[in-house]
Amino acid sequence: MVEMIGAKALITSLEKEAVDIVFGLPGGANLPIYDELVDANFRHVLVRHEQAAAHMADGYARIKRKAGVCLATSGPGATNLVTGIATAHADSIPMVAITGQVPVPMIGKDAFQETDIIGISNPCTKYAFQPRKAIEIPEVIKKAFYITESGRPGPVLVDIPKDVQQEKAEIEFPSLIKVRGYKPAFDPDLSQIEKAINLIMKAEKPIIMAGGGVILSGAFHELQALAEILMCPVVTTFKGKGAFPENHPLAMGPIGMHGHAEANKIIIEADCIIAIGARFSDRSVGRFDEFGKGMSIIHLDVDPAEIGKNKSVDVAVVGDVKSSLRTIIKMLTTKGIRKDPDNSWLKRRKELIEYYTSTIKDYSREITAKKTLKKLRELLPSEAIVTTEVGQCQMWASLHFDVITPGTFFSSTGLGTMGFGFPASIGAKAAKPQVPVIDIAGDGSFNMTENSLAVSVLEKLPVIVFLLNNYMLGMVAQWQRTFYNRRYSGVQQNRCPDYVKLAESYGAQGIRVQSINELDKAIKTGISSDVATVIDIPIDPEEDVYPFVAPGSGLKDMIVGG
Repeated sequence: MVEMIGAKALITSLEKEAVDIVFGLPGGANLPIYDELVDANFRHVLVRHEQAAAHMADGYARIKRKAGVCLATSGPGATNLVTGIATAHADSIPMVAITGQVPVPMIGKDAFQETDIIGISNPCTKYAFQPRKAIEIPEVIKKAFYITESGRPGPVLVDIPKDVQQEKAEIEFPSLIKVRGYKPAFDPDLSQIEKAINLIMKAEKPIIMAGGGVILSGAFHELQALAEILMCPVVTTFKGKGAFPENHPLAMGPIGMHGHAEANKIIIEADCIIAIGARFSDRSVGRFDEFGKGMSIIHLDVDPAEIGKNKSVDVAVVGDVKSSLRTIIKMLTTKGIRKDPDNSWLKRRKELIEYYTSTIKDYSREITAKKTLKKLRELLPSEAIVTTEVGQCQMWASLHFDVITPGTFFSSTGLGTMGFGFPASIGAKAAKPQVPVIDIAGDGSFNMTENSLAVSVLEKLPVIVFLLNNYMLGMVAQWQRTFYNRRYSGVQQNRCPDYVKLAESYGAQGIRVQSINELDKAIKTGISSDVATVIDIPIDPEEDVYPFVAPGSGLKDMIVGG
């Protein structure tokens, strides 16, 4: 036991969890923590808004595949974190969010900057703690990291009253902890795997649907091995984009509302779907009552709550998907695989790709979203990390930017949080500073967190903002064109601000391009730059994203052009 104040116990606990960076903003209710941060053995990144702190911790976590940490004060500081916490919860990202709180005697008395952040955050966290004594802090932090990273990952909140931070006590740091009632599944049931294999062996047209769970578990090699054993096509959900190399001969890209046309078409022709770490979301599968009709469905997931939630399945394999895939591969190789003698299923894959490649045409203009993203892919090293904002830019990235190295692409998929991409890219750069990091952005989404340019510059975490700029809230405008007879309302950004001047005002570099040749030079400049680079790419405000599956429709109702 060592005598220290609660704030020191917190910092020491974080050090014992091998935390190397935290993102945060100080205020009255977390000043004792910030005082102890002066002597901490890890880095603190000062943000310009607490929402950005959560997104940076999120981006860091997705690349490191361990919990990101963010800090905020009480009241509005804590509530500003909530959007980022909810984003992490929707995408199953490990995060420990630490907030200050008013002193214990003042809780419930409407004290200055008091909010019930435990009550507010409960729906979007795996768990929320509020230690009431300094001696509780080490155990709470150890439990928080265990809960956030184990099983299906998700954010955990730790709310620490100011007097608890200041209280001096004899502190003990536990080496082992138990969380009562929390027993995440890891190893799959072998009898369920046997049933899954029997279904796979009977299938004539099997297909793999890989979701975000593959990325979370790091099961990239196992997924590829299974696909190559079965010689079957692989589609992904949008969150699963990057789980499987998109230049692989079996890859067909993401399915869903703005999925690849060939992927949407082939999955409804399959007779057996092997869904791995996917949750059958409405944006991926369209209408639940239509998707999977007449097919066998095998569902592998670490979270038993996902089984049957949106879609009834024939076989459920609950456990870590990496472990489950390894067991399936081992059992398949001992049984032998029945090959398709004329390879008709893979011929169908090729036929669909060729058909839609020739059918879906790009706009004739020199600069379009598709052409710019193809150029970006051409110039980026395969190991570069790419994230996106939310809106048309996100869907264009889904369609036109191929992920080659698994685990190098991510986006806000479940919550669809505008403003996510840029701060998340800074967090990713902090996690892996040696590779280029790019945020594929739209002007509407970038506007929401552009003040993080200050963080990128001052903290020497240079990223590239690849800004597809139509001076519109483009996704909403496309829906207004399509469903509301072109009655535009609340979508025009009126050419404000000037993004080159904005970048320069923060000490970053801004480059506006008017041709593909200028874009080529700008991308190369950004990759080699030691400061953040905003590449402003004007595109036509009426450029739409296709294919498109309208809300409430099934994948069979996909629209491939305007």
